[in-house]
Amino acid sequence: MKTNELKELGAEELEAKIREVRKELNDLKLKLASKVDVEKPARIRQLRREVARMLTVQAAAKKEAK
Repeated sequence: MKTNELKELGAEELEAKIREVRKELNDLKLKLASKVDVEKPARIRQLRREVARMLTVQAAAKKEAK
């Protein structure tokens, strides 16, 4: 998801999206740790960056609200 799209989301929607992406990331990490073949190992890196991007947008929104 692009930053512009994330900025348009409400606080609750953004929080739900963060939870969803973190769950997917944890599932992939668990598969990797248990020696199960992961179809797209690069997806882990992509998800980590998505979470960081979302948290950055969330922090900026909180700072702006003050």
